Amino acid sequence: MMARGTAIDPRRLRLRMVRELAARGITDGRVLEAMSRIPRHLFVPEGLRSRAYEDCPLPIGYGQTISQPSTVALMSQMLETSPGMRVLEVGTGSGYQAAVLAAMGCTVYTVERLKELYQSARALLQQLDLRAIHMQRSDGTLGMPAAAPFDRIIVTAGGPQIPPPLLEQLAVDGIMLIPVGARPRTQRLTRIMRRQGRLCSEDLGPAVFVDLVGDHGW
Repeated sequence: MMARGTAIDPRRLRLRMVRELAARGITDGRVLEAMSRIPRHLFVPEGLRSRAYEDCPLPIGYGQTISQPSTVALMSQMLETSPGMRVLEVGTGSGYQAAVLAAMGCTVYTVERLKELYQSARALLQQLDLRAIHMQRSDGTLGMPAAAPFDRIIVTAGGPQIPPPLLEQLAVDGIMLIPVGARPRTQRLTRIMRRQGRLCSEDLGPAVFVDLVGDHGW
């Protein structure tokens, strides 16, 4: 619920957001349905909740942001998931992307390095009773080897290279999405696919994400 006394209707704004996403080319019905269900306004600071359904990134503290809805929708669609898949997310942040993937029927393993974000996201995801999300606070560039392999890997921060541990944890026929670039916050969104024992990459265009920090990041 929004703060008492406001005239904002989160459900109405959420449905409008979904209609706009569909008009922009998001065709995966599971993505649209999940984003119509997850209360995005709860994942942003209270003072920004009136802007939660605008198509723009918003600060969530500690130099981090929640990605704009169109980016979340596009990356969720490009992962080409199906219910029951195991997905590794590097960079929990607010927890919104993990919530969307869980609402799509995936089992999500998500890693966050910042203690404050880890704690707040964990509390919110538990409040929403999203039980298919498993969280860990550690260096995301190392992945989560104890739970590997993963059918899909999504990295929501940009680094100078594709971390080798993540490639090792990508399952056969797996797909990874990761922003990569030689300069911070100037990357190319890259899709890595493991096909018949070989890794293939696809450049999906320019992207701007917060920095991927860790042993294999900045």
